[in-house]
Amino acid sequence: MPNSPQKYLVTIAGPTAVGKTALSIRLARDLGTEIISADSRQFFRELSIGTAKPTPEELAQAKHHFVNSHSISESYSAGDFERDALALLGELFQKYDIVIMTGGSGFYVKAVLEGLDDLPAPLPGLRESLMQKLNDSGLASLQDEIRAIDPVFADTPEIANPQRVVRALEVFHTSGMPISQFKLNNARSRPFQPINVALDRDRAELYQRIDHRMDIMLQEGLVEEAKSVIAYREHHALKTVGYREVYSYLDGEYDEKEMVRLLKQNSRRYAKRQLTWFRHQGNFEWFNPGEYDRLLAFVREQASFQ
Repeated sequence: MPNSPQKYLVTIAGPTAVGKTALSIRLARDLGTEIISADSRQFFRELSIGTAKPTPEELAQAKHHFVNSHSISESYSAGDFERDALALLGELFQKYDIVIMTGGSGFYVKAVLEGLDDLPAPLPGLRESLMQKLNDSGLASLQDEIRAIDPVFADTPEIANPQRVVRALEVFHTSGMPISQFKLNNARSRPFQPINVALDRDRAELYQRIDHRMDIMLQEGLVEEAKSVIAYREHHALKTVGYREVYSYLDGEYDEKEMVRLLKQNSRRYAKRQLTWFRHQGNFEWFNPGEYDRLLAFVREQASFQ
């Protein structure tokens, strides 16, 4: 249906290991369209194993954008992604009436769907003070502070991002309001109608899939991959679950058995935070990945075509 007046962006969200990649590829093939990745770590060419990046075989089944698009030597923010994804969507909507975006990075998904919140500029010297506290006392001390003043923010994946934690504290100390209370009164205009889908599984099944995925990552060389980019270990993408545990192991903080235990435990906890994030948004229709036919029917109905 090229060149129809209405365009649709189908977002497939959900926690790690739930099955977003396989389902998105199947959906893209059935709808005859392409996929935008909103996974903030799959952008980087050097990171494949620890990011569960689609395999070459999967990439060949449906065209993906923003996979292997940048180097770990570059900084690439949610604001950058918002700008670039919207520009790409403008091009894709010349060919398709419906495009798929998938990923578990809630902040990046939100950037494309709604735009980033307009937050107050920090008081002079506040950022420097918070960064000094981060360097001196570590992220945990800032996390404890944000949990006390903004439990909603603390229950999202952003609690693991030092930059986002610092920004949340800046907002609170500048405005007296938790960052979670800052919402866009009017979402920015978008050249598409969103169709928001999120995936979930039985919790025991999801955790089993996470543990199995981590075993596969380790077999495929996760530790070696982390070593290959150790020069960039301060990059945010390498401070996330799957890499930070490996670096602590390489630093001698614990043995290999403990590394494996923490990799699995922290991945399960991350999945729980992802689920909290997307449920807190309140505008996603939830499906089990096994309900593909029902999900496809929902998308077709929302897009008003068969």
